[in-house]
Amino acid sequence: MAGLYIHIPFCKSRCIYCGFYSTTGIKLRQQYVDAVIKEMEEVRRRKKEIEDDSIETIYLGGGTPSQLTIPQLHQIFDAIYKYNKVEMGAEVTIEMNPDDVTEVFADGLCLLPVNRVSMGAQTFNDERLKWLHRRHTSQQVAEAMERLRDNGIQNISIDLMYGFPGETLDDWQRDIDAALALGAEHISAYCLMIEEGTPLWQWANGKWTMDEELERQMYEMLIDRLEAAGYEHYEISNFAKPGYRSKHNSSYWNDTPYIGLGAAAHSYDGKGRQWNVADISQYIEQIEQGVIPYEREELDDDTRYNDRITVALRTREGLDLTTLSERHRRYCLSEARRFITDGLLQQQDQHLALTRRGLFVSDYIMSALVMV
Repeated sequence: MAGLYIHIPFCKSRCIYCGFYSTTGIKLRQQYVDAVIKEMEEVRRRKKEIEDDSIETIYLGGGTPSQLTIPQLHQIFDAIYKYNKVEMGAEVTIEMNPDDVTEVFADGLCLLPVNRVSMGAQTFNDERLKWLHRRHTSQQVAEAMERLRDNGIQNISIDLMYGFPGETLDDWQRDIDAALALGAEHISAYCLMIEEGTPLWQWANGKWTMDEELERQMYEMLIDRLEAAGYEHYEISNFAKPGYRSKHNSSYWNDTPYIGLGAAAHSYDGKGRQWNVADISQYIEQIEQGVIPYEREELDDDTRYNDRITVALRTREGLDLTTLSERHRRYCLSEARRFITDGLLQQQDQHLALTRRGLFVSDYIMSALVMV
């Protein structure tokens, strides 16, 4: 099985915190769609062995995929099913902005194979949405979800953000309550991060630092509230109702190969990883010339071990020690011993996982277990 990711790097406007590659120009949309389809065809031609591999998950991310038109999305999905063997019942996700989900767009979406939507709510405080340079209002999130459900989408994930300047625990609780009231099947929640080079980084530089203790309390509240509401905390930042884990994102955490198409998209085949150029004009130009503009890194055994540490330990199940070589297993358990003693890691059978206390210092634990 494999996953398929397509990067759609178009945004109507840029959010101040975003570090992903995107552009606010939409004049290249059709050329870009044509180029992605041509890359898909070329990948299939070069790697004939994937004929026997099934695509189990499809994910259109960005950027803002809902900035494409319904006919352009039809083009992409027609090509996906033409050039790939897609499993019956595959999880098919598209990211959307709430304000893009008009009645016309929602009606058109039901004619596509999409069965899961990931929507960036971020916060239900309209003033904070304006500060983030988000285009939508809190009311539009509820309206978008209602339109999607009316058109048959019964698997909706929303993104939440916490740790804003001036945000209190009461503010954060109101956001959590608003998300729960909408009944989303999946919630991803992230602390506001200051990415170098973003407008937020320029604004915060020397003027604002995060309150780590308050962020810890917010994370504690998030876990308590969502688990009490029946959500499974299956990854550090992700919560799902039973049966609604994100299969595509889980593939990143469980070493499943995935194919990435489009500008700045990444791929992984179990032996190495590669990434396309993060420049839409260069990407289109080279694809039109029959060249896929990518760089590749072959992974040695130690790098693969380090990758497993930094992704598998993010999950509730943790790291399956039987997937490691004897040398790496000995090293891992030797370094993990002190964290097990301190109650930050737990070993059950052949799995090593973070405890609840360990979640709050996960980066420190993972950095201690990797090989340098």
